[in-house]
Amino acid sequence: MPKSATAKPADRHRTPATPRHYAVIGAGIAGVACARTLRQAGHKVTLFERNEVPGGRMASADTAFGRFDSGAQYFTVRDPRFALALEATPGLCKRWSANLVRVLDAHGRVAEAALPSLEAHWVAQPGMDALVAHWAAPLGDSLITGTQVTQIEPDALDPQRWQLRTAGADDSQHVYSGFDAVLLAVPPSRTRALLGDGKLSATLSRKIEPVRIAPCWTLMIAFPQANQPTMSHLGPQWNAARSTHHRVAWLARESSKPGRDPIERWTLQASAAWSQEHLRDTPSRVEAKLLRAFAEITGIHATPAHAQALCWSEAQTQVPLGQTHLWDAKARIGVAGDWCTGHRVEDAFLSGLSLALAVI
Repeated sequence: MPKSATAKPADRHRTPATPRHYAVIGAGIAGVACARTLRQAGHKVTLFERNEVPGGRMASADTAFGRFDSGAQYFTVRDPRFALALEATPGLCKRWSANLVRVLDAHGRVAEAALPSLEAHWVAQPGMDALVAHWAAPLGDSLITGTQVTQIEPDALDPQRWQLRTAGADDSQHVYSGFDAVLLAVPPSRTRALLGDGKLSATLSRKIEPVRIAPCWTLMIAFPQANQPTMSHLGPQWNAARSTHHRVAWLARESSKPGRDPIERWTLQASAAWSQEHLRDTPSRVEAKLLRAFAEITGIHATPAHAQALCWSEAQTQVPLGQTHLWDAKARIGVAGDWCTGHRVEDAFLSGLSLALAVI
C-alpha cells in the first residue's frame, strides 16, 4: 500500500526501534492512508471514525434501486505513489468511459459532441466507498467506527501523551488514552474545533485559518421505468456533464459506471455558489429545485421513483492550505486532508501518506 511506494521491499514492514501509539481521527481516504502507512512501519494505530463505516466523501448510498456515489464521483491517477497503491487492489477499480460533455448556456442546452478526455476516470466497484473499505480492512479492531472524538487533552496519567474523549451514537462516552501523537484527517471546521481554536497548537490553527471549503448539495434520483424492454435509458446519450447551469455543476448517470446496477440512476451536484446560498434550505426544497434544473439540462421530465437530497457542508476546496500536510512535532499533532492541496481523491491519499512519513 502507500508505504511500499517509498520503501524497498525488505524495509516495508521493518519494526521501528521505538514503536509508538498514534491516534488518527477520520477514516476517509487520507486517514486510512495515514493509518496504514504507520501500521506498516511497525507502529500501533487507533483510527476513529464518527460514521458507521469508513469512507468520508468516498461515500456510497444504498437504495432499493441500486447504489449511488453520493460524494466523489470518480478519481484520476497522476502520482506514481497513488498508482502503486492501486496496483495492490487488482480488479477493484475500473475505468469509466464518462463521455464528458459541457452545458453551453444557463438554459441547459448541451453540446452532444463529447469532449476529448485528457486522462482516465476511475471508479471503485460496486461503489466508491469500496476502495477505502478495502484499504481499511487490515486495520481490524484498530478501526473504531460510530465514535466521534469530542476533545483532545493531555493524558491524565502521563501528561507527555494524549487522551481522547469520545461520544458514541448511543450517547455513550469513553476516554482513550496513551497516544504519543494525534493526527487529524477531518475537514477544516472539525480540525479547528478539535485544536481548541489554537489552544493545542497555535501554529496549526494559524496555518489552517485561511482555508475555505464550499458546501455541495447532492441529489440522487432513480427511473426504474427506463429499464423496460422498449427503452434502454432516458434522456441524453452522454453519461456525465460539467454544467454551467446556475444550480448544477455536475451530472452523472450512475448506471453507466462499471459494476453498477442497471436501473437508470442519476446523481447531481449543485454549484458551490448555489449550495452556499441554499445551505439552510430543507432537503425537500432543494430536491424540488434541483429536479427542475435536471429537467432543463437533460430534457427528462419524468417523475423519478426515488429522489434524495443531502448536503456536504464541506465539499470543494476554494482556498487550499497550500502544502500536503502539517506536523507540529512539539505538540505532537498533525493534520491531513484533500483540502491541504485541492479536493481530488488523490490529494487526500497523498496528504495522508505524506503526514505519516513526516511523523515516522
